[in-house]
Amino acid sequence: MISPVLEIIKTLINSVGLMILLAFLLSKAAIFQNLIVAKKAGIKEKTILALIFGLFGILGTYTGIPIKGAIANSRAVGAIIAGILGGPVVGLGAGFIAGFHRWAIDIGGFTAFACGLSTFTEGLIGGLFHYKLKDKKTKWKYAFLIGIMAELTQMVIILIFAKPFSSALELVEIIWFPMTFANSVGIAIFMVIIESIFMERERAGAFQAQLALNIANRTLPYLRRGFNEFSAYKTARIIYDTADVDAVSITNEKHILAHIGTGEDHHKPGHPVLTELTKRVLKTGEFMIASTKKEIECNYEKCRLKSAVIVPLCEGSRVIGSLKLYKKRENGITNIDLRLALGLAQLFSTQLELAKMEQQASMMAEAELKALQAQINPHFLFNAINTIVSIIRTNPQKARELLIHLAEFFRKNLQVNKDFVEFEKELEHIKSYLAIEEARFGDRVKVEFDIKIDRSIMVPPLILQPIVENALKHGLLPKKEGGKVLIKAENRDGKICISVQDNGRGITCEDMDKILNGNNGSGKVGLYNVNARIKSIYGDDYGLSIKSEQNRGTCVELVIPSTPPCQNSTFAYRKNSLIV
Repeated sequence: MISPVLEIIKTLINSVGLMILLAFLLSKAAIFQNLIVAKKAGIKEKTILALIFGLFGILGTYTGIPIKGAIANSRAVGAIIAGILGGPVVGLGAGFIAGFHRWAIDIGGFTAFACGLSTFTEGLIGGLFHYKLKDKKTKWKYAFLIGIMAELTQMVIILIFAKPFSSALELVEIIWFPMTFANSVGIAIFMVIIESIFMERERAGAFQAQLALNIANRTLPYLRRGFNEFSAYKTARIIYDTADVDAVSITNEKHILAHIGTGEDHHKPGHPVLTELTKRVLKTGEFMIASTKKEIECNYEKCRLKSAVIVPLCEGSRVIGSLKLYKKRENGITNIDLRLALGLAQLFSTQLELAKMEQQASMMAEAELKALQAQINPHFLFNAINTIVSIIRTNPQKARELLIHLAEFFRKNLQVNKDFVEFEKELEHIKSYLAIEEARFGDRVKVEFDIKIDRSIMVPPLILQPIVENALKHGLLPKKEGGKVLIKAENRDGKICISVQDNGRGITCEDMDKILNGNNGSGKVGLYNVNARIKSIYGDDYGLSIKSEQNRGTCVELVIPSTPPCQNSTFAYRKNSLIV
């Protein structure tokens, strides 16, 4: 024959098992999940939680077993879980609902008031541990201990308030272990189910984050070209093909740029923004969720889109458009959809801002290159013409050769709109320049070449002429006797090192720093421009270095990677980002 204690344990396990089964089924409902994982629960959410767990408590009362004029039950499970999850207010609410029901219907004889009061108290005990368990990883272990503490408190309350005391004592001696054990285990298992909701949401969040990054990576090549109909169409298509949505739309401040999926027949690119909800997002910069077709406010009566999340796209602090994810069913936008939309909007906004910065940087680099050309052309042109005029009668053949060099020099100068040219072309450009300068200054200028690299290697255009001009103008020509310039190119430590060395008057240390930092105050861009361009293309590990001694000469060395640009991943990323 089964002892009363084992009979009670068996009954309570069945009761707790039923509650756990219901809790498991309830955990699959999105509404319940949202209530549990809500970071900031309002009065409405807390009231609903208190009601749900209060009903669990009532269920525990009716599935209990009569014993000694009372009921051994699992009512406390709902109240304690409510407190642990929702805090003191929710715990007290659930405890009051279940406890008041226990007392009001007056079942279970002489312990009705004591049991009702103890249920209320156990909800409070669970609530007091709400904040302490927030950062705990294995909450079910602590929930088990809290259950033991709360059930033992219930036994004390029964001994104090249930009369006669002898009957209360006899009851407690029988039920204290079965109820403490079974209910504490039930609370622990209940907490495992609740924790699984958080884990499932975290996994879903991680998946959505990975999905957002994947989409952003695929859309990057298009958004870097700017925010227009083409980039919007490609972006919307990628999102539609990747995410679980029925339609994707992207707008600028006034018009639809792209719409893919359901509603393509009336949400057409070029049309003004149709929905009032989108207009509010563009105006306020805050995301909006439409749960029904009416809330979407589409003017087309046959539109099948019935829910949407709309998030702003920003460029800095300015809203420049919106991203919209649609579903064909009402209340179809989940918290996961919202997180995906917000994540994509943030990534897209960053990409668009970077694209604008790159465009501005590219324009600035182009402007500086043109400024360098403008500086070279008039200065050099007038001197070259004067030189040719001075020798045209005495040496017509030489004058003809110089005119050819001058034409070749300016032809190449006008064709430096390419990102890269062969090093051989850069050398030809320098030789045309030097031919005129040597004719102009005669024996005062001597130039030697020592080239030990592949002349077909690709280099940025117009990087040698400013350095050579600097050597002549500021190094050799201030000296009456002139001097010599040595142009060398060699492979060193896996890099290309190109140097221009002269035996002129030299540069002071103070002037060297000013030249490379662009602080020489002369308005010249020369060496600073070359250095900035090299660094912007290849990175800070490359560029110019200057070594000089007063009255002994100067060596300007230019270092670039030996890897051709088409094989250089750094170049592939930076070539359109000339930040100088």
